[in-house]
Amino acid sequence: MIAVTILGSTGTIGVNTLDVIARHPGRYEVFALSANRNVYGLLQQCLTWRPRYAVMVEQAAAADLRGRVAAAGLKTEVLAGADALVDISNHPDVAYVMAGIVGAAGLLPNLAAARAGKRVMLANKESLVMSGALFMNAVRESGAELLPIDSEHNAVFQCMPPGFERGLPSVGVRRILLTASGGPFRTRELSELGAVTPDEACAHPKWVMGRKISVDSATMMNKGLEIIEACWLFGTGQDAVEVVVHPQSVIHSMVEYVDGSVLAQLGNPDMRTPIAYALGWPERVDSGVAQLNLFDVRKLDFEEPDSRRFPSLRLAREAMSAGGTAPTILNAANEEAVAAFLDGRIPFPAIADVVEASLNELAPRAADELAVILDDDRRARDVATRCARRLAR
Repeated sequence: MIAVTILGSTGTIGVNTLDVIARHPGRYEVFALSANRNVYGLLQQCLTWRPRYAVMVEQAAAADLRGRVAAAGLKTEVLAGADALVDISNHPDVAYVMAGIVGAAGLLPNLAAARAGKRVMLANKESLVMSGALFMNAVRESGAELLPIDSEHNAVFQCMPPGFERGLPSVGVRRILLTASGGPFRTRELSELGAVTPDEACAHPKWVMGRKISVDSATMMNKGLEIIEACWLFGTGQDAVEVVVHPQSVIHSMVEYVDGSVLAQLGNPDMRTPIAYALGWPERVDSGVAQLNLFDVRKLDFEEPDSRRFPSLRLAREAMSAGGTAPTILNAANEEAVAAFLDGRIPFPAIADVVEASLNELAPRAADELAVILDDDRRARDVATRCARRLAR
């Protein structure tokens, strides 16, 4: 039995991971589950999976869950706080860690899992955006296995030849093509974007995702962060990573070779495919995903991203070029700006304005120490919050 910790188990990634695990009884053991404050959701998962540990980040939520777990007669030990997330990620009895926590909150447990030599199934792109060099060094030094869960990076991983770690030119790879759906506002008049609502921004045309990630898809900041993530995962510069808008979301990404070949990974837009790939690798295991019917798809469209519509792509590339903690600042400012939009405090176009203002105000520092990275994350949030107040409706 392979012991698995699932960080963010009540979110979309966590729920889909448990769905895949349920299809393979006797192969995987759910060792630990975690949630932020969804007591009811985590309790139901504990009743089903009987993990050794359950972690609530919020103390009050942990106390509530602890009482409910005891009343149900479960032996699950309920822990609380960010330190507990680290404990269930680097625990010696754990083999695999599903890194499903959204945002900067996932950095410390994900880094702990990497340093402990686990198989890190990374659905949290922010870990590499914030601390790419530190994270990849931890993977190399510990011998950890790093498998991407983002559908785009998982697709690239599947299309890469053996030995790509030595450098893409050495294995004949010319560039990486990251596909993007274009989100819900791909064809919306630019003059109308100031009036869009949070619910509209979260209504993704193809994928079922959490609200923050859905907004990132609508602004295409998710693709900007994925450019940075791809550079770290595959050891290349951003000039070798191109974004292609593909509204059908059937091709999840592509790899172009120097001989002119382009390999693509296709499938229905369902996160269980990359999750099953990471759980089973190097084998293939059943995911429960419906077969792709190309006769139903009929056609595949491709477009260049509109720079006026999606300024976040430019901001992400500029942050990557600036280096150091600039990507950390980018990510933190974006998280605060998205939160302000979802709360109704700023209009949709102001998300990019907050991020750009934050990047302009804060000079990046060398990102070779975790303390510096975390400090610039905090400073960027303070600046972004102030900028959001200035741009409030």
